[in-house]
Amino acid sequence: MAELQLGFTTLSRRPTTIAEGIVLIGDSVFRKILIANRGEIACRVIKTARRMGIATVAVYSDADRDALHVEMADEAVHIGPPPSAQSYLVIDRILQACRDTGAEAVHPGYGFLSEREAFAEALAKIGVAFIGPNVKAIAAMGDKIESKKLAMAAKVNTVPGYVGEIKDADHAKKIAGDIGYPVMVKASAGGGGKGLRVVHKESELVQAIQSSRHEAKASFGDDRLFVEKFVTEPRHIEIQVMGDKHGNVIYLNERECSIQRRNQKVIEEAPSPFLDANTRKAMGAQAVMLSKAVNYDSAGTVEFIVDKDRNFYFLEMNTRLQVEHPVTELTTGLDLVELMIRSAAGEKLPLAQKDVKLDGWAVESRVYAEDPYRGFLPSTGRLVRYEPPAEGTAGTTTVRNDTGVYEGGEISMFYDPMIAKLCTHAPTRLEAIDAMEAALDEFRIEGIRHNIAFLNAIMHNKRFRAGTITTAFIAEEFPDGFHGCEIDNAARARFIAAAVAATLTRQDRASRISGTLNGPHTAAADFTVAMGDKTYRIADAYLAAGTLHLAIDGKVFESVVEWRAGEALMHLQTGGQKFAMQLAPAAGGWRVSQGGSTAAIIVRSARAAQLAALMPKKVAADNSKLLLCPMPGLVVSINVQQGQEVKAGEPLAVVEAMKMENVLTAEQDATISKVNAKKGDSLALDDVILEFA
Repeated sequence: MAELQLGFTTLSRRPTTIAEGIVLIGDSVFRKILIANRGEIACRVIKTARRMGIATVAVYSDADRDALHVEMADEAVHIGPPPSAQSYLVIDRILQACRDTGAEAVHPGYGFLSEREAFAEALAKIGVAFIGPNVKAIAAMGDKIESKKLAMAAKVNTVPGYVGEIKDADHAKKIAGDIGYPVMVKASAGGGGKGLRVVHKESELVQAIQSSRHEAKASFGDDRLFVEKFVTEPRHIEIQVMGDKHGNVIYLNERECSIQRRNQKVIEEAPSPFLDANTRKAMGAQAVMLSKAVNYDSAGTVEFIVDKDRNFYFLEMNTRLQVEHPVTELTTGLDLVELMIRSAAGEKLPLAQKDVKLDGWAVESRVYAEDPYRGFLPSTGRLVRYEPPAEGTAGTTTVRNDTGVYEGGEISMFYDPMIAKLCTHAPTRLEAIDAMEAALDEFRIEGIRHNIAFLNAIMHNKRFRAGTITTAFIAEEFPDGFHGCEIDNAARARFIAAAVAATLTRQDRASRISGTLNGPHTAAADFTVAMGDKTYRIADAYLAAGTLHLAIDGKVFESVVEWRAGEALMHLQTGGQKFAMQLAPAAGGWRVSQGGSTAAIIVRSARAAQLAALMPKKVAADNSKLLLCPMPGLVVSINVQQGQEVKAGEPLAVVEAMKMENVLTAEQDATISKVNAKKGDSLALDDVILEFA
């Protein structure tokens, strides 16, 4: 087996890098590089640089002083306050950091300055290499408007739309009217779903333009927008390309990126379950042709919209490393960061198109700091617990976790909400998905809200498993939001068994305390279990030598249990399958999570259940006359004033958190009785913004 070493972990994989099956490890091409980024991508670049023997320099804002990428790098330079516009987007500060540390090259990661022509030019002026494409390629392809013009000139299929910058709202209305709704308002310098809105009717257009401009300006320093047709039933499939400075460009197969929410990718996989070999070859050929037209010489991604008949249309080109690059690495055996570094140093590509392999299947899940049960609102705070699943290869399955956080670290409101990118690789698609299900079950995060249950729900979804997906998948499968996976009978038995096993373990532990009246507990026990709005009778429950036995409403359940009191993870083996159940103590019982579902389970003796039935029900507070801030964030605008009458669906306020603007709308017709916040205010979760009469 070949070994691909990324930082602290070594991932065993089949050799698929070049014809000889050798991973690209050689003498360092630069002595020191600076990473002009933060978070997981900065950590990812540092891992490859370390393996290549290259010293690294991190940069950080006040908010990232204790960040993981700062700890991992050999040197670190402070570059300003938390807002990215005052730190990570300030070119002069990055240049000065290069001068101060003697960095010979800069890797920009993704986002921030990664697609800024001015940044690459400024580095060239001080003799520092840019680990990315040449300036002309950035200018031609990094700009969404210019790249579309170039693609049209090259006879590449493009999405219908206005090829140029929109002047104002009236101009946009005319364009949208000519094209026909739905349309997309997109930032010319955008990426990662920032500055992008799908508009279904004219009444939504003005707000979409305002939010897209604000997001684009804050994230990229460029608020130019354009409008194009939104293709219905689309798939988002992208081709990874890699070029060198000698005119060589190859494509490294495709990635399926159709599982999106608010135009932000959530799940990616390689290859696509939709493409056949002929379509893959045709898309790859067009991607290479487009790249060669601008002498592309680094890692880049050509994105396509693909319709139900496999017709594909050029969407845009990202002139940088993509967030989802690990699935390409896992299926080709190539280290894309190393290839970028070597290309920037002038080396030729070490392989030709015929050497590119497609080995197995890889899936990536983006773990975000957001609450899927509250409309995916961003969540900030401290990571009280952060325990990802173990990385490495077991049998034919590989688990990889790219992250930029650590237990005890803080998730800030100033940056992207990504916590980690969890990836699995296996010989087949379903095996990779099953491995992802198991890995997500073992991923433990506490202290903030996260989307792990939602990701696992997607893995269990029949439509996803069948591969019949479009970019509308999440909206169609979760039209009323996410409320957790439905717990079927088999899952219910596992959940109850886990709670009872934990209760028996706790009781046995307590009974063994010296001086207790009854001594060690050995007899079978009976309980009453409350789960949701139903009650279950548990009889003959006992746990001995790791074997659990109980009867749930008369139906016998047996399992092998691996758990120690106080641990957050319990493994149940039943019916030939092994399940990872996460447990947390709760009032009267346990909070159990597995497979995208979470349930509060109360375990009581018969007498305790009788007494509990007599307790009064607690009534939730009535907040119907209040507009509460749904997440910690900054008030961008208050759209109403005291005494104003508003209609259902009308925008009330806009709050920015983690580089995304969130429009808060009226749920019903009402009158504003009091305004408690103003533009520029920094609000905490559940702060009162408005009051209704």
